[in-house]
Formats: sequence, structure tokens, C-alpha cells
Amino acid sequence: MELRDKVVVVTGGASGIGTGLCRRFREEGVRGLVIADLNGDVAADLAAEVGGKSYALDVRDEAALAAMVAETEVEFGQIDLFCSNAGILNLDDGNFWATSSPNEIWQRNWEVHVMAHIYAARACLPDMIRRGEGYFLHTVSAAGLLTQPYTAAYATTKHAAIGFAESLAITHGDDGVKVSCLCPQAVDTAMLGGTDGGAAGLDGILSPAQVAEVVVQGLREESFLILPHEQVEQYHRNKGQDYNRWIGGMRKLRRSMRPPTLP
Repeated sequence: MELRDKVVVVTGGASGIGTGLCRRFREEGVRGLVIADLNGDVAADLAAEVGGKSYALDVRDEAALAAMVAETEVEFGQIDLFCSNAGILNLDDGNFWATSSPNEIWQRNWEVHVMAHIYAARACLPDMIRRGEGYFLHTVSAAGLLTQPYTAAYATTKHAAIGFAESLAITHGDDGVKVSCLCPQAVDTAMLGGTDGGAAGLDGILSPAQVAEVVVQGLREESFLILPHEQVEQYHRNKGQDYNRWIGGMRKLRRSMRPPTLP
């Protein structure tokens, strides 16, 4: 996909990777750029900077997301690329018998990392299928392909996000719908909290701008997996080639890490 003259929606666009994507997409000459974020004020500021349109949106609200899609289609005619980028991170101490990750945390991760992607597909697919083209970019994480110690709810739901993206690509690829999954390791965002990124930071911390540059190239090549940290491809292969050995390696990595300090 070439982004020039395209209409793009980015959820979670007011910070981190989302902001990097919005700024880079504007450089590519998109025709319409919609920035949707829980923080509507920050989204409005970024929209003013890049010449886009902002929405205050909780991606867990299917009706609100569908309304945003409908309004965008009325204003711009179609959505060429929908970026489901919103995400959250909750650390845990690995004690699944305890309450370090209560049900509310698991539910919120499920709604943001999986159901929001499903809601976007439900809202956008009818028009994409009708015209025989459309693109979904899902910001997942290398944790969805691999995993990450002390982030059980995050890593588990990111795995599920990969599963849904695969289903979407398989089911609607013949309808002209394309899907990419963005799977970085550590990125210098508020989610990192000023830390070294733990296991995700072992191969370096990228800036949102660096990630966005890789995304533009990945969309151009229409790659299902977009991997800003190139080492992830080999890690993923290692996992598939010898699962038992990979599990052992992850146990070793976990032993080398200090459990996070929880609030």
C-alpha cells in the first residue's frame, strides 16, 4: 500500500507509537487522517499539528467506535487503512494464585487488545468488501509472537490479537482486504515508564519515529508481520523449531529478571 491520498484512522494515536504513525503518515501525504484516543484533548492538539481530525474515543465502546467509522466514511468517502493501535500494559509478579492480576485487569486487556480490533473489523469490513480493497494494521507486540515475563494479561491477549489478525487475513484476503501486525519489542513510550524495558529491551529501545518508518515500508510491501526489531524473526523461528528448548530459554531469562515493583 502506498499511503499518498489515502484515508487513515489511528486509534491510540495521541501518544507513543500512535503519534509516530500519525506524523509519518502525514509526511506520506495521506488525504485524511483521523486520530482517535481516550485523551481527546491531546488528540486534538496532535490533529491541529498534522492537519488531521480528532475523536475522543474509548476503543472498548463498540457503538462509539462504529459511529466514528461512519462519520469518517461520510466525510472522506472511505477508510483505506484502519490502525488498531491502542494498547495498555499491566505488570504482575507472576503469582497466579494471588490477586496481582485481578479479573478486571484481564478483562480490560481483552477488550483493548482483542475486542477493539474485532469492533473495527465489524465497522469497516462491509465497505471494504464492497469496493474490494482495504487494510488493517494491528499494533500487537513481539510479546504476541513470543511472550514476556511478568506481563501475563498483556502477553496472553497479544497472542489472541495475532490469532484474530490471522483469521481476518485468511477469511477476507480474497475480498481484497489486507492485514499487517506490528510487533516491536521495546519502544520509547510512556508505556515503558522510563525503564530499560526488561526482556523487551534486550535488543535496544527504538523511538516511535523509527517504528513508524518501518511501518511505512511494511505497508508498502504488504507484509503480514512488521518487525522493527529484526531479531524477533529469528526468535520466532527458534520458538517454532524447538518449543521445549524455547520454554527453557524463557525460564532462564525470567530467572535473570527482577520482579517488578507493583503499586
